[in-house]
Amino acid sequence: MYSRPLEWSLPRDPKPLDQYSSLHLASQLINALIFDFDGLILDTEEPIYRSWAEVYAANGVPLPFEQWVKTVGSNNQEFHPQHHLEERLGRPLTQEEIDHRIARRVELVLAKPLLPGVADLARAARARGMKVGVASSSSRDWVRGHLERLGILDLFDCLCSRDDVVNVKPEPDLYVAALECLGVGAGEAVAIEDSPNGITSAKRAGLRTVAVPNPITAGLDLSGADLKLGSLAEVTLPELLGRLE
Repeated sequence: MYSRPLEWSLPRDPKPLDQYSSLHLASQLINALIFDFDGLILDTEEPIYRSWAEVYAANGVPLPFEQWVKTVGSNNQEFHPQHHLEERLGRPLTQEEIDHRIARRVELVLAKPLLPGVADLARAARARGMKVGVASSSSRDWVRGHLERLGILDLFDCLCSRDDVVNVKPEPDLYVAALECLGVGAGEAVAIEDSPNGITSAKRAGLRTVAVPNPITAGLDLSGADLKLGSLAEVTLPELLGRLE
């Protein structure tokens, strides 16, 4: 669901002009926050990368980071780490190697804490009467399971995952679905993202976007975002909204 920009010819009478200006400002009020999950709420990006890098290293093959980052915030369509390694080795990975990689990923992810500022920002938004959602290219079970484990599932009014859309990020489908689920227009919502794919997805859906990079995405081009922060703990909700509005 998109909010259509208001279009009019500005009147010459200064009093009507003030009235229209007020309407324009009201149309820009932020009523919803939509969070990415991987790398933004929980730093799963580095553990997933490391688990694959270890498999590559064990086989004497370097994992190309410039190819890997194409998957961040999206899926394995642009780069599939298992298929790439198997092509380099000329053989399929054994089930033992695959199982070990998955177990290592789980071990590393479970050691990661909730990222700073996420819960405080979500709670502050709900206290203000705002809607709060998640839009993730990962599966619903993955996202919901970790939100439950972290004890913050109840902070979110809506959870949109790859199971709910045809196309994941960088296509806009996930954010369009989240807007519909939350019942707000694109001009009323802010996306909080960590990757170029996520930022592109949100901007294509018409949302203002905040970038909060993690160790994997810190060196990537996040210039498409309206605002960049080192951490969500850097700002209070009023400060964040003030800088965006």
